[in-house]
Amino acid sequence: MEENLEPNNDSNNEISENGNKSISEEAKDSTSEKLIKMNKNNDKSQDSSGPKINLKNENETPSKTINKIKKELPVEKKPFQEFINIHLIPALTEEINQRGLEINNINLTNTNRPIAGDKCWVINCEIKNTCNFWLSFERDDISSSKSISLSKPNQKPSIIESFLIDEKRITLKLIISRVLQRLNGQKLIGVN
Repeated sequence: MEENLEPNNDSNNEISENGNKSISEEAKDSTSEKLIKMNKNNDKSQDSSGPKINLKNENETPSKTINKIKKELPVEKKPFQEFINIHLIPALTEEINQRGLEINNINLTNTNRPIAGDKCWVINCEIKNTCNFWLSFERDDISSSKSISLSKPNQKPSIIESFLIDEKRITLKLIISRVLQRLNGQKLIGVN
């Protein structure tokens, strides 16, 4: 499908310097050669005059796409406050609600740890007519030293316990599981 790219006028039919072809014929030949080269470069497999060329090694795995989707960071690798407020608190709330209990209040604050009185990050949770607990993080890092304190409603905690001290890898599910285990161990959210 060639189009005549040159205007049709008599000056194109003049003889060129080499005397063999007219200027319009040379222009057509030049345009045809460029189109053929472009087609060969763009799609070598469409050339039906010769064998198809496969430039890939058959043992080679498909190459990675340029627009590679970035892997989402695990929730445990996200910034501390994002992990706590967006992932841990909602997941913990859901787990407690599934057990038929209602949470009056749950929040993260940088305040004094119950009993010890040192400044740290504390998740304070009040479960309606059941108990209160304080999950404390020494620093704004989920791998930092942690403790938990429990109390019955309208009482102050009297014991502070280490929390997840032997675990090398802290995960969202592990934290939730161990909080529920501590509450269950005190017979606050169920029966042993």
